[in-house]
Amino acid sequence: MRRVLTLALAALLALPLAVLVAAQLGAFSGRVPSDLGVRDGRLKPPSATPNSVHSQAGLWPDHPQRAYAQIDPLPLRGDGPATMARLRTVVAAMPGASVVTARSDYLHASFRTRWMGFVDDAEFWFDPAAGVVQLRSASRLGRRDFGVNRARIEAIRAALAAAT
Repeated sequence: MRRVLTLALAALLALPLAVLVAAQLGAFSGRVPSDLGVRDGRLKPPSATPNSVHSQAGLWPDHPQRAYAQIDPLPLRGDGPATMARLRTVVAAMPGASVVTARSDYLHASFRTRWMGFVDDAEFWFDPAAGVVQLRSASRLGRRDFGVNRARIEAIRAALAAAT
């Protein structure tokens, strides 16, 4: 009986280690969405679950997460390309950030959490008609993000304001 309990305890203690190893190997990173980018002046819609923020959420009035996802766009700091260049610098300096695509009017970055390896995708688009930077940030996996995407965007907003 004691041997069974010892083996059970060892297995129980090994489980968190196995989960962490799996996470570091990318088990929780998810796949890059194939439909990122700007189409007809819009970024991809907000997620169907409460794990994203989107400055254009109002463009989908019947979307189930429209109210939760809504966040203000980023104001310009100079012209559009100058703002996007500053934005790239701010984003690239953030923990876990990786710039995937950078153009003068569009930026896609991924953010990977340190321990569990969850990945969020953030997109920023200079909208010349509105004179702002539209944005979308969403978790690849899971139903909730516990406010992580909103907090990250607000940190980017603050850092962008401080950089000018």
